Amino acid sequence: MNKRGLSFYLLAIFFTAFVAFLYGPTLTIAILSFQGPQGGLTFPMNGTSVHWFHNLFEQQAVGDIWGSFRRSMSLGLIVMVVTVVVSVMGGLAFRHRFKGSSVVFYIVITSLIIPSILISLGVGILFNLLDWDVHWSTSGLGSQLTWTLPFGLLIMFAVFNRFDAAYEEAARDLGATNWQTLRHVVLPIIAPSLIGVALFGFTLSYDEFARTLLTAGSYNTLPLEIYGMTTSVTTPVLYALGTLTTCFSFVMIALFLLLAKLSQRKVSKSTQ
Repeated sequence: MNKRGLSFYLLAIFFTAFVAFLYGPTLTIAILSFQGPQGGLTFPMNGTSVHWFHNLFEQQAVGDIWGSFRRSMSLGLIVMVVTVVVSVMGGLAFRHRFKGSSVVFYIVITSLIIPSILISLGVGILFNLLDWDVHWSTSGLGSQLTWTLPFGLLIMFAVFNRFDAAYEEAARDLGATNWQTLRHVVLPIIAPSLIGVALFGFTLSYDEFARTLLTAGSYNTLPLEIYGMTTSVTTPVLYALGTLTTCFSFVMIALFLLLAKLSQRKVSKSTQ
């Protein structure tokens, strides 16, 4: 049996510290959300209860929690669909080099480098100059797509770089049209990757703050609403909201991973 060296223990300590730093704040909020009815925002806890979770479903004196949640869900789903469709189209287009493809690629990637708040500011100013209404479903959608589309395109580039064109050639030899080849051969094979792109698109939109700050208009998304509540809510109901949204995020991730696993099994069976 090999004796573990000093490097192993140093890496173990570093990893433990990293996990504690990553999940410690979330765990702290989760614990404090179970404060008793007379509890405050800090330790020590004044009893334990689910009072503040019940309080979430009552009329709030400040904020529009469920309205902002519905807006974030709607915006996330729209961003997800657009990201998947455009990423697939872009990935297919870049399989064949076209004039100006390098310029288009770098323009797309540049939006990842520009600070998010500048994107939000620029989109907001543009809409004001054009005399368009700044709204989460228009300007907010546009600013978030500058964040999700580059990730989706990068994933699809990697997928199509590894894609075996022999499947398409076999389909065409059997008389399939280009559309039939795409629908019945290409899309089913890359379906697990499409689910990954969809997960990226939804989660990046759902918790995006900076790019939505100046483009949401009069109606907040959930991250903006939570930020606003931090300046006015002085009870653990804010922690209860954070705990529920965190659990919801984990549920969505688990759902997407399950769909990806089922899709991968289906592809494996069909290609055997």
